Amino acid sequence: MSIEFNASGHATLGVEWELQLIDSTTLRLRQEAHEILAELPDLSEAGAMPPLRHELMESTLEVVTGICETVSEAKADLAGTIGKLTPVLERRGISALCAGTHPIDDWREQSTSPMVRYGELIEQMQWLARRILTFGVHVHVGVRSADKAIPIVNALSQYLPHFLALTASSPYWSGSDTGLASSRAVVFGALPTAGVPHRLEDWPAFEEYMETLLRAGTIKSIKEVWWDIRPHPEYGTVEVRMFDGIPTLREIGMAAALSQCLVTLFDQQLDRGYGLPSPPTWVVNDNKWRATRYGLDARVITDEKGTTVPLRDDLYELVRQLAPIAERLGCADELDVVSDVLEYGASYERQRAIVAAGGTLNDVVEALATEFREDKFGQAKEVTHAAP
Repeated sequence: MSIEFNASGHATLGVEWELQLIDSTTLRLRQEAHEILAELPDLSEAGAMPPLRHELMESTLEVVTGICETVSEAKADLAGTIGKLTPVLERRGISALCAGTHPIDDWREQSTSPMVRYGELIEQMQWLARRILTFGVHVHVGVRSADKAIPIVNALSQYLPHFLALTASSPYWSGSDTGLASSRAVVFGALPTAGVPHRLEDWPAFEEYMETLLRAGTIKSIKEVWWDIRPHPEYGTVEVRMFDGIPTLREIGMAAALSQCLVTLFDQQLDRGYGLPSPPTWVVNDNKWRATRYGLDARVITDEKGTTVPLRDDLYELVRQLAPIAERLGCADELDVVSDVLEYGASYERQRAIVAAGGTLNDVVEALATEFREDKFGQAKEVTHAAP
């Protein structure tokens, strides 16, 4: 089976941001995506790649950029769409926010979008799909050839815990504290074709594996392979899907900068004839679990002998390593937001800090809405880090 990879000329960017629609008074999810999209045909029906789209649940809207050259351009693209969306939401008494889950609402109370492909997904997956009341961010980075795509996916898998811990924002599920930094990683990861990327050697091995899945009836299209990081042949990108729902545009810029810098680094290393890291599957799985459970307080495995280091220390070192690339790409300020998250807390920490100070889960939802609206987070909060 031959799969054409529409290679990008360089490390372009595309971002998908899944937003929750909440009642501005009750703070509960509102099932009105279909009606809102109908009010905004210029955004929801704009050619083959509209900037505003349905998702599985009627309480979700997805904001999508076009093909962007820089992180600042991607942020401006998202901000422009949200600027047009906000007045429609306000007229309906709706606010937008983003986190990996809604801290209070139950998946059993939600309506699904009236789209055929979502109906087919639910029919096939049943309970696994019905409970996906989760929200995430996907970042696409352009890759210059199919030959580079799989080595870059393998190398990026080393950073799954970094991507997840920085953006983990779903400690609560249906009104309860799960004890996890990211319950979304567990809920979405339960789908049979989700989770860590299958370790493959090269593009022909990817083509062969996709053909096998299609022949077996496991998937109907390669788009149904929802790995945490995957090649996207149609767009000519590697897509990082590990990020939890991200509350602020500042943190969106951080996720995009981290992704673009790493892909650029690996692309350059391949050009120089270097082999890229390709950690064994057990290490990737274990590290993902550690970030799912402990977030930024995880200790991650760095080699096949089981050596571990604090994830926080590894993130500081990663930012130092990527700083020259970020300067060249024009995203140094966005990459530096990693340091702000490490200082003031990731979203799961900020949410728990509210409850620890005597607040309620309604207060958590309200704080998330404020973070989204004001595009700032955590500067006034003391966050206590609990070691695993």
